[in-house]
Amino acid sequence: MTASAEAAIDLADAAATHDLGTRLAALVAPGDVVTLAGPLGAGKTSLARGLLAALGLPGEAPSPSFAIVQPYAPPETTIPVLHVDLYRIDDPAEIEELGLDEAGGETLLLVEWPERAGADVWPDALRLSFAMAPTGGRILTAHVPPPWKARWSRL
Repeated sequence: MTASAEAAIDLADAAATHDLGTRLAALVAPGDVVTLAGPLGAGKTSLARGLLAALGLPGEAPSPSFAIVQPYAPPETTIPVLHVDLYRIDDPAEIEELGLDEAGGETLLLVEWPERAGADVWPDALRLSFAMAPTGGRILTAHVPPPWKARWSRL
C-alpha cells in the first residue's frame, strides 16, 4: 500500500469552506469516512454543512455537538450520513457506545474532533485538518489515503 498524500488549500472565508464541502459531496459514497480536525471555529461544521446541503439536506444542518451523532438518510439526503461530533467524548472507549462501526459500508461517516477517538481508528479516512490563517481565513490540510487519491484529484 502506498503512503497518504498531503495537500494544502487556502480557504479565504466561511463561504469558501462551505463551497469546498459542496464540491466534496460529489466525491463521497456510503462506506467513506471523512474526518474534520481543528480548533473551535476553524470551519469543520461549515464544511460539513456544505457537504450535507449538496447531498440534498433542506435547510441548515444543526451542529451535532450536543446530540453527538446526527443521522441523515434518504430521502432527506441522497446517501445515508452520520455527522458525528466527538468534542464531548472524554475516553475513546465511549466511541463503541455510539455504534459507528455498525454503520459500516452503508453510511458516510463525517467525524468532527476525530482525535478524541484515539489514533488510527479510521486508517483509510480522508483526514481534513483546519488551521487559522494569519489573514483571517483558514488553511485546510488534507491527508489523502490511497483509496481517496483518484477521487481527490477530481476536487
